[in-house]
Amino acid sequence: MSRYKNGPDTPTQSRRSGAVESRRSLVAIVRAYFHSHRKNASQSFDRLVSEPLQSVMTMLVVAIALALPTMLYVGVSSLQQLSGSWDSSAQMTLFLKKGAKDKAIQDLINELESNDELAEIRYISPREALDALQDSAGFGEALTHLDDNPLPPVLLVEPAAAIEANVPRVEQLMETLAQQPLVGEVQLDMKWLQRMQQILDIGRQITVLLGGALSLGVLLVVGNTIRLAIESRREEILVVKLVGGTNGFVRRPFLYTGLWYGVFGGLIAWLGVVIAQFWLGATVTRLAALYQSDFALKNIGLDGMLLLIALGGILGLIGAALAVGRHIAQLEP
Repeated sequence: MSRYKNGPDTPTQSRRSGAVESRRSLVAIVRAYFHSHRKNASQSFDRLVSEPLQSVMTMLVVAIALALPTMLYVGVSSLQQLSGSWDSSAQMTLFLKKGAKDKAIQDLINELESNDELAEIRYISPREALDALQDSAGFGEALTHLDDNPLPPVLLVEPAAAIEANVPRVEQLMETLAQQPLVGEVQLDMKWLQRMQQILDIGRQITVLLGGALSLGVLLVVGNTIRLAIESRREEILVVKLVGGTNGFVRRPFLYTGLWYGVFGGLIAWLGVVIAQFWLGATVTRLAALYQSDFALKNIGLDGMLLLIALGGILGLIGAALAVGRHIAQLEP
């Protein structure tokens, strides 16, 4: 019995023991890997704190590069939101001839309702138009002294959704409606909205170009800062390589340094944008109130903060990687 207990392991027991040892060694490797990263991240952060002036200057450069296109984007988005709150459909106003009979107007409405290219038709009588003018113009008392109502009957016509975005087709439809015998004039007030949309498109393109140019500047600034850090620690790097340190091991602290520059630069950029919105928001709101509008600057919010931090971190990491990959390989003991 004792020989059986103390005898050699079976093949199955040997395989189980080897698998357990393999899992233990894998867990130990993973723990050591993450421990090394935490240590490098902490040491990189401590170095930034030990050099506050240089660190803050680099972070401010990153922040400015991120904040400028962000503020331009906020402005363009706010105007886009404003234009979206207006009636953007290609609504046409048909001014009918004054003195048109009710039956003739109803016949015209019935004819237009049978047109598949028209989605909605609304009739405004001269009496309704005059009452609306008295309520909104501010000189209703003067209008009561008119001997005759000078306003013509009006039809508000909205094209179908399939063609309202097709400006040439809408204009062709407008010409067709203008040929109706009962129609005196057709008005289409879309040109100003189209011009505004084009201006907003230009603003978005400028935002992209400015963001790209300033992102390139971030890469250059972070890369140059990391290069100076490598030169200042040249002797330390050579010693590490002499004792067997790989390029990846030497590279890691500098990558974390670039990441910290970008992350804190993105956070500062978000704070700058929020402060600018708070400073300009009251003035913009008062100006909008003068025009009886509820327009306000779009709030960047928490999503904007996370996006800026992520963009800053990515740019800082890329800038550091470009600098480290070139200079670390050149340092050989």
